[in-house]
Amino acid sequence: MKTFNVPSREEVSANNQTLFDNLKKGLGKVPNLYATMAYSENGLATYLALSNGKTSLKAKEKEVVNLVVSQVNECDYCLAAHTFIGKLNGFSDEQVIEIRKGGASFDPKLNALAALVKNQVENKGKVDPALLDAFFAAGFTNENLVDVIVVIGDKMVTNYLYAATKVPLDFPAAPALS
Repeated sequence: MKTFNVPSREEVSANNQTLFDNLKKGLGKVPNLYATMAYSENGLATYLALSNGKTSLKAKEKEVVNLVVSQVNECDYCLAAHTFIGKLNGFSDEQVIEIRKGGASFDPKLNALAALVKNQVENKGKVDPALLDAFFAAGFTNENLVDVIVVIGDKMVTNYLYAATKVPLDFPAAPALS
């Protein structure tokens, strides 16, 4: 398989250098997967617009989607990043593990979300009607459903990019599931 080197700031276009500078200022670094997007003149900017767009979802809800999708797709990079981010958003180690497995017994609303996302990703977009009903019964809205699917799409981009490039992890590795 072709090896992908993570491009440095000096190896990317002027537009991407500006994005690197903004990422470094905001995150303290340019994550390797984001840097790899800069092989494309427009890929990184397009992805960041999607990822940073407004959403009706709360930060924890978005992280549930990120963790479940990344687990279903077995994306080591995204699991590492979102385990780290999930903990920053207040999830315990045990809660992150449970979410990755597609549940959240500690919060009925997040549990309905995790179950729906796991089902939809595993079934290539098809949804179990009972899980969709449970999602709405938990208090989610039509707007939330659309935003969940947008976040699923966002995570599919990074999961697929990692699967193709296997760039080095620059977050602590997520623990293996038992």
